[in-house]
Amino acid sequence: MRHLVVLPWKQSFLMSYKSIRARFFRSLVTTLTLVLAVSFLAFSQITLDIGDGMLASGRPDFQQSLIQSGYDITPGDTSLSASPKQRWIVILSLLVCVVGIINAQLMSVTERFREIGTMKCLGALDRFIVRIFIMEAAIQGLAGSLIGAILGGTIAFLSALLRFGTDIISLSPWQTILSSSALAIITGIGLSLLGVLYPAIIAARMQPVEAMRVEQ
Repeated sequence: MRHLVVLPWKQSFLMSYKSIRARFFRSLVTTLTLVLAVSFLAFSQITLDIGDGMLASGRPDFQQSLIQSGYDITPGDTSLSASPKQRWIVILSLLVCVVGIINAQLMSVTERFREIGTMKCLGALDRFIVRIFIMEAAIQGLAGSLIGAILGGTIAFLSALLRFGTDIISLSPWQTILSSSALAIITGIGLSLLGVLYPAIIAARMQPVEAMRVEQ
């Protein structure tokens, strides 16, 4: 009987999409957490990429501007690197993001006790429950990471324009900037999936009878 229970991927996606719409504001909070974390990551990395382009130009005035902006540059340097403090701030922001996602998803599981119990009473397997939660996280992760990468990249570029002038447009390593943006998006989606794993496992292991008994 177990192998007869099937939940098509398309139906899983529709259920995840409807769940996000039904809990729009909670999903929005989770997505905004990702937007902030990914935008900060993209801003930090793209700022370094723009600085690398300026350094590679070999222009003394750009090197002086970078030093005045706080970068520690020595003769012969061909690229900038984040300081240990900056790395820790980025790592902490990503950790805070994961904790926020876990907390939001645990609250979502609590709100959906009866829904999960009903699905399991109708024959939904544990992996179906996990799949729905992971799809929700993937949708939120993709949306939040895309917006965050665009926001962070835009702020980094505008900030560089204001500080160093329009010459950075021709000097910026655009291919590297696109790679940094893609890495930030992948990181954001990964964080979203990482944050949903524990809540999804809890939801999948929930006993249908216990879930239906919960008063909401």
